[in-house]
Amino acid sequence: MKDNGSKNFNRIFYVAIMLFSVAFLFFGNRIASQNIFEPDFEPLPVYSAVITEITNREEVQMDFGWGYYVTNLRIFFEAQISRGESRDEIVSAEFNEMNILEMALKEIEEGDRVLLIYHEHINTFFFMDYERINYIFILGGVFFILVVLLGRMKGFNSIISLAFVCMAIFLILIPAILSGMNIYFTAAIICTYSIISTLLIVVGPNKKAISAILGCLSGVVLAGILMFSMDGIMHLTGLVDSEARSLLNIPLENPINIRAIVFAGIIIGSTGAIMDVAMSISSSLWEVRQAGEASDFRSLFKSGIEIGKDILGTMLNTLILAYIGSSLSIIILMTAGAGSLFDLLNREMIIVEFLRALTGSFGMLLAMPLTAAICGWLFTRHGDSEPYVRDRERYRSRESYQRRSGS
Repeated sequence: MKDNGSKNFNRIFYVAIMLFSVAFLFFGNRIASQNIFEPDFEPLPVYSAVITEITNREEVQMDFGWGYYVTNLRIFFEAQISRGESRDEIVSAEFNEMNILEMALKEIEEGDRVLLIYHEHINTFFFMDYERINYIFILGGVFFILVVLLGRMKGFNSIISLAFVCMAIFLILIPAILSGMNIYFTAAIICTYSIISTLLIVVGPNKKAISAILGCLSGVVLAGILMFSMDGIMHLTGLVDSEARSLLNIPLENPINIRAIVFAGIIIGSTGAIMDVAMSISSSLWEVRQAGEASDFRSLFKSGIEIGKDILGTMLNTLILAYIGSSLSIIILMTAGAGSLFDLLNREMIIVEFLRALTGSFGMLLAMPLTAAICGWLFTRHGDSEPYVRDRERYRSRESYQRRSGS
């Protein structure tokens, strides 16, 4: 009866957290989109199409003197619109590419799926890019199937929680930024929601999830305080790339705080790694407790620290290498143009990448002992683990008695 009651409670809670997530996204989007920026120009329409025939090809080499040549390639083709109101319509279009760097270009061919942009004032379709999202959908579908096959219900819940987190960023965080809302506050809300919803959906309403949530929130708060403090000490501007500079040109009533964008990116990027550390420690200590290997706060806390040491060794590498990998092009470019190593290391682009890695690492370092302490306190209280511990102690006592009696 107790097991059935527990299962029913878990089902009700699962439905409740799903409904809460949907409500959070719906109402959050409405609030965040109230004053969202809308451009005062009509963007050029984009069409998905399949190339049916190449009608002409022109290649002209232009001489700019001093041995400097530029190849201008023009390809005329016909394509069939594959989506929208104009589906199945055959249109004439043009591929125009100026090969400045003398690099081999991937020319369009019959059967290629492409994106066309339509210029109404000259009544012409132009090649914009290749259509690639279909392959991402296929790869994502395969990934989803494998996750569900290997992880079963927890794998499915992991995908659901990931979808909710991504929607929170695109439906709430980004509209809030374009509406001129406080980026620091919005980023904190999104991180808190991501931690709580992910762990409750994947793990469920139990002591493991509560311990991981509290430990993760503590680590993220430290990372946020550290990042906020270093932002002022280092006099960061946030203008680390051309995209950041372009944000200043958006005609908002309250201009976007570029420094806050850097803060939000670092905190959101750190949340996943900190959550991983907190959940790994909580789950491991739960199994230790259930097995009866540790029955008091001190032994559980000590086990948590030892487990955390092993996790940190790989997670620090994961976090730092992920940031280096995502910024490799910038690092190479900056290294090639830097006069010295000291000059390179003082560039704001590089400093921000260091901050990304270090703030996340500090967050994980704090999350480790705090999660271990919270687990030690929660898991040693009277609760679900006690019957397992008592059963194990009875088994050990009976086994010891049988050995002594020779039976």
